[in-house]
Amino acid sequence: MAQSTNTYDPSFETATESRTLSADDRLSKTLEKAVVNAVLRETGPSRRQLLAGLGSAALVGLISEFLPLSRIQALAADPVGKPEKRDLSIGFIPITCATPIIMAEPMGFYSKHGLNAKVKRAAGWAMVRDWAINKDIDAAHMLSPMPLAITLGAGSPQVPFYMPAVENINGQAITLHNKHQAVKTAADMKGFRFCVPFDYSMHNYLLRYFLADGGVHPDKDVQIRVVPPPEMVANLKAGNVDGYLAPDPFNQRAVYENVGFIYKLSKDIWDKHPCCAFAISQEFATTHPNTFLALFKAIVDATHYASNPANRKQIAKAIAPANYLNQPRIVLEQVLTGTFADGLGGIQKVPSRIDFDPYPWHSMAIWILTQMKRWGHLKGDVNYQKVAEQVYRAADCDKVAKSLGYPTHARTMTSHVIMGKTFDPLKPDAYVKSFPIHSMV
Repeated sequence: MAQSTNTYDPSFETATESRTLSADDRLSKTLEKAVVNAVLRETGPSRRQLLAGLGSAALVGLISEFLPLSRIQALAADPVGKPEKRDLSIGFIPITCATPIIMAEPMGFYSKHGLNAKVKRAAGWAMVRDWAINKDIDAAHMLSPMPLAITLGAGSPQVPFYMPAVENINGQAITLHNKHQAVKTAADMKGFRFCVPFDYSMHNYLLRYFLADGGVHPDKDVQIRVVPPPEMVANLKAGNVDGYLAPDPFNQRAVYENVGFIYKLSKDIWDKHPCCAFAISQEFATTHPNTFLALFKAIVDATHYASNPANRKQIAKAIAPANYLNQPRIVLEQVLTGTFADGLGGIQKVPSRIDFDPYPWHSMAIWILTQMKRWGHLKGDVNYQKVAEQVYRAADCDKVAKSLGYPTHARTMTSHVIMGKTFDPLKPDAYVKSFPIHSMV
C-alpha cells in the first residue's frame, strides 16, 4: 500500500501511443514520469493527493516552472550537448602557423565535430584582433601573445580572451636581404631596418631577445616596424627593410624569389617555442559551451594530425589554394617538411623547422608576459601566474586531448631554454630584472 501512495503513475501514454511515439518522445515522456514520481515521493500524504489530483499535464507544467525539464530532456537525448551555433566564422592570417585552423575546413575536421565553420582571411593582425573584439568573427587564429595583451588591455580595449590551444611551435625565421650574406652576428646588424608582423608577437619578442643578447638595443641600435606578413617579401625586394623575423611561408618565399636568405630559424633561438594559437573570447566560450567544445576538439584534432610528418605534403596541397595561403605548393612543402633551400646555395634538412603541439603551457605565457614587461608593453605589477592560468587553458586542453585519445601532461609549467639560458617560470620578476638591455636602458 505504501508503494502505491508514494508513486504517482498517471497514464502518460496508452500502449498504442507508445508504439507511435518516436524514440526521442518516449525518452521525454519517461523523464517527465521520473521527475513527477520524484517530486511526489518528497511530499507529505495530503500534498501528494493534491498534486496527484491536478492531472499529469498540469503537474508537469507546474514542475517545469521550477525545474527546466526541457533542458534535462535535451541533455538526456544528447549528453555531450549539440552545438548551440553550427555556422561559424574564424579569422586567420595566410601563414603556415595557421595550418590547423585552415586545414580543418578543407580536410573536414570542423564537420567531423558537428560544425559548419568557414575561415575568413584578414590582411593583418590588427584586423583579426578588431574582428574578434567586435564579434565580427566567432573565433580567431592569433599570435600567442595576443590573447594575453587583449585580456590585459595592452594596445586594445580590455576584453577577457582565452587561448585554449597553441597551433604551431617553431616555424619562424630571421630572413635577411641577399646583400647581407656576410653578416655573422647580431652585432653586425646595428643600423638595420627590420619588420615584424605585430607588436604583440613572438616574432617581435624573439627578435628583440636575439638582438639584445648580442648587445644590440632593439629600440636604439636598429629600427623595428610592423608590416603585415603578406607584404614582407615585397618590402625586402624593394630595399625598404634589411630583414625580418617573420612567419613562414614568407621566409621561404624570399628564397623562392631570390631576394633573401634564411639567416636563423626561430627554433635556434628557442626550440619548441609557441607562435600562433586558437583564440576565443571568454564571452563566446561561456555562452556557447557546446559550440566551444566542438571547436576546441576540431582544432586539437587537426593540430595532432598536422604533427605527423607523414601528413605534411597532403596538408600543403590542402592549404595552398588562393582562398587559403595562395602560395606555390613547393614553398609550403619546404616549410612543412623541413627540407628546404636556405638561399645560400645549400639544402637544409630540419624536420622540426615547424611542428604542431596544442598544449598551452602556463610557463610559455609567463615568459611572454616577462617580455611584455621588459619592453614596456605592460606597466605596473603583474600577477604572472594568475594571468597565465586565466588565459592559457592548459587543463582544458588536456581534457579535450584525453577525450580524443591523445597524450596528456602531468603539469602545466616547465622550464624553457632560450639562447642557452634557462627560464624559471616561478621567478618571473627576477628574470625581468636580470636583463642589462630593456626598454628603460
